[in-house]
Order: sequence, then C-alpha cells, then structure tokens
Amino acid sequence: MPKLPEDCETMVEVREGVDALDAELVALLAKRFGYMRAAARIKASRDAVRDEARKASVIAAAVAEAQARGIPADVIADIWERLVEGSIAYEFGEWDRIRD
Repeated sequence: MPKLPEDCETMVEVREGVDALDAELVALLAKRFGYMRAAARIKASRDAVRDEARKASVIAAAVAEAQARGIPADVIADIWERLVEGSIAYEFGEWDRIRD
C-alpha cells in the first residue's frame, strides 16, 4: 500500500502513490462510464443525451468541490469539461449501438 502524501520522503514513494491513485481513478471512471451506458439505455430520445443544464451543473459541482478541497478549480473545470464532453460522446455512441 502506498504511503499517504504527507508521509512520503522519496520520489519513489510519491510515484508509487500517484501510480496507485491513477489506477483507482481509471476504475472510478470506468464506473462513471457505466452510468453513461445506463443513461443511454434509459433515455427514450437521442435528443435527451445532450443536456447543457446538467453539464453546467456537473462542472459547477466539481469546481465547488475543488475549491472546498483547496485544489486548482480552473484545472478541475478543464478536466470536467473534457470528461463531460467525452461522456456525452460515449453516451451518443451507446445510444446508437443499443438501437441499431
């Protein structure tokens, strides 16, 4: 198990922690994309896939969480913009695949 950031004393320890966390992040993203598959299955209309109000809400929530945790909100906003747009594209693909 990697050390907590505050307990790291070497770059090897830092890199072990980052690598382990990256694997966890990918696992969480896989679960998130599972929800996109569920959304594609549930939404009756392809027009319902893109929801700009929901997109703005998701990004704003991530930015607020970043601010509360003291990490760069602008970086999180950029990451979430890409994540949400990628999720929308994925959901469109799944919506089409399910109904072909």
